Amino acid sequence: MKISYDCRHYLGEKPCRFKRLCPDCPYYEPIGKRVLLIKLGALGDVLRTTSVLHGLRRKYPGCHITWVTDPRAVPLLDECPLIDRLYPYDLATLARLRVESFDLALNFDKEPRATALLMQVRTAEKLGFGMNDLGNLVSLNPETDYSLLLGLSDEIKFRQNAKTYQELCFESARLDYQRDEYAFAVSDERLEAARKRLRELGRKESDRLVGLNVGAGAVFATKCWTIEGFARLAELIAGVEGLRPVALGGQDEAERVRLIREQSHADILAPGTDFEIKDFAAIVAQCDAVVTSDTLAMHIAIALRVPVIALFGATCHQEVDLYGRGEKIVSTLPCAPCYKSHCDRMECMQEIEPEDVFAALRRVLGR
Repeated sequence: MKISYDCRHYLGEKPCRFKRLCPDCPYYEPIGKRVLLIKLGALGDVLRTTSVLHGLRRKYPGCHITWVTDPRAVPLLDECPLIDRLYPYDLATLARLRVESFDLALNFDKEPRATALLMQVRTAEKLGFGMNDLGNLVSLNPETDYSLLLGLSDEIKFRQNAKTYQELCFESARLDYQRDEYAFAVSDERLEAARKRLRELGRKESDRLVGLNVGAGAVFATKCWTIEGFARLAELIAGVEGLRPVALGGQDEAERVRLIREQSHADILAPGTDFEIKDFAAIVAQCDAVVTSDTLAMHIAIALRVPVIALFGATCHQEVDLYGRGEKIVSTLPCAPCYKSHCDRMECMQEIEPEDVFAALRRVLGR
């Protein structure tokens, strides 16, 4: 019996989703241009890289896209219909990629394990960041030169650049950028579970929720706004009829959530900090707006088309596109941005006033 190994629905170890054997199958669809995309981390960058998938599908109709990412980023991508195969970066994937071949391979990561992987892949064309025989980071095509330069010059990255991250990726991949949105979705089951959780905590149907994402992760603690700022903002939000603040954060933010609720006189909904990524995203999806620094939560809100008030100090606001949904509050201090993981003063975030954030929030909500 003839088996269509080149069908995009072929799985091999189990029946395809159509439960049909290959001969005369009406669902046969040959794999088109084979594209490998490498983007391992960070999680927020992985999420916004999904915009490239739209460009690839537009330029190469019928293409077959394989994505390699960090295991912890897999939950962000595993339900994306624009990805045909999703591989975690592990030994099994490295072994598999020694056998597979591609027509085009793209790498948007500058870290050595990603650049080295791209150089070993069997492919007709390689674009993005690679590694030379000295073990150094290099751009593999002229369109990637500018992205490389951003890492070499603080003046260009911090002061001169006006391109968003998405624009840089599309440019590097030789794709036509049409301000494509992120490709991300949350299941109806998770959304309903989030609604139920908030109702159990006392959320009323008439409440408009404002998510307060209180942390920024352990790597870039310099991106965190102050506990006092969030506590005061919660009070300002609660003072408007129909608005309700919601504390958002991961496991690392549990103590910050406790302190903010303790210091604020507002009734802050606290759905918890021990969520899987998609369950956290389902909570974000219930919000009418989110106040956050430059974090994964910001990118999740952008991906879900929830309006964002984004607070920037240590990182570059220019590279973030809110797609016209929200506002940015950017530090004016001469030392910002700095991309430092530690700062004794943290003046860039301390100078952000709750009243200014609240004013931006009211504009976004039309209140």
